[in-house]
Amino acid sequence: MIKLVFCLHRRAGMAEADFHQYWHDVHAPLVQTHADALGISRYVQVHAVQPHLNQALGATRHAPPPYDGVAELWFEDLDVLATRSATAEGAAAAEALLADERRFIDHARSPLFVCEEHEII
Repeated sequence: MIKLVFCLHRRAGMAEADFHQYWHDVHAPLVQTHADALGISRYVQVHAVQPHLNQALGATRHAPPPYDGVAELWFEDLDVLATRSATAEGAAAAEALLADERRFIDHARSPLFVCEEHEII
């Protein structure tokens, strides 16, 4: 399995509660709609809680500001990730998701990367 991890910062001026509500109630159903076209086999949203605790923990390590959440998308393999988004249907789905992301995600501060899990415990 291949995973796409997207570390999210909300757009400037957007309230934390509004970010989480939009991401969960509006964007998640949109991802579900386009999952087959993009070859997404699993989608998980990890919503940050306790912002003051996260900031305090980060301060002990001189870490950058914490993310508002992390999106995890699983694909069977790299070929699925590459080929599905190259089809007309996949490209349209990817564009629809990107357009929606622009409503609540600060892309300039939200890194994403493709990875493999190595479960230890």
